[in-house]
Amino acid sequence: MTSIRVVVADDQELVRAGFGMILDAQPDIEVVAEACDGAEAVEAVRAHNPDVLLLDVRMPVMDGLEAARRVCAEFPSTKVIMLTTFDIDDYVFDALYAGASGFLLKDVRRDDLAHGVRMVASGEALLAPSVTKRLIGEFAARRPGAPDRAQRPPSKLLEQLTLREQETLRLIARGLSNAEIAAELVVSEHTVKTHVSNVLSKLGLRDRVHAVVFAYEAGAVVAGEP
Repeated sequence: MTSIRVVVADDQELVRAGFGMILDAQPDIEVVAEACDGAEAVEAVRAHNPDVLLLDVRMPVMDGLEAARRVCAEFPSTKVIMLTTFDIDDYVFDALYAGASGFLLKDVRRDDLAHGVRMVASGEALLAPSVTKRLIGEFAARRPGAPDRAQRPPSKLLEQLTLREQETLRLIARGLSNAEIAAELVVSEHTVKTHVSNVLSKLGLRDRVHAVVFAYEAGAVVAGEP
């Protein structure tokens, strides 16, 4: 079985070492490098080409936001998980546009940390449960429309999707997994994976977490809805 290769970047040595030990203890995860600032994180990704980068938001030399922006631009196959101390951190909003694929609070339980790495590596969205709706709803309110879609409003882009793909997008935005979407739509998981792939491809989205953001921007779902 191929291991998920991870780089851990945090300026606090104990946090960095602790996360590294937890992940390295997993049979399917390998920590290939650690970094103490954003610049080191970027260099570590260049040297090791990991599947996942665990990246603290606030670090010296180069902050996590700039590091995420550079990594996502240069290594689109590397998924970035931002680590933050606060439920709502202004940097997190910008990190979405930088290309981050997930977010975890630093007090995450060890099992949830490993599970989160696996989720993001497999292409799933990852938002800490206490953050999800509040984060995305507030994000959509603050940043109505991504800059690179300024000439084509998100609501217009929805027209590219079939009705079933639009349904799939709404369920993704509600935080449902592929298995849960399959049960909701009464189709196979394989069919759901095809719909999800089509949604991301047609809308030019990096992954599921950005599909969630798009759904709110486009009005496909509304913050506070179940």
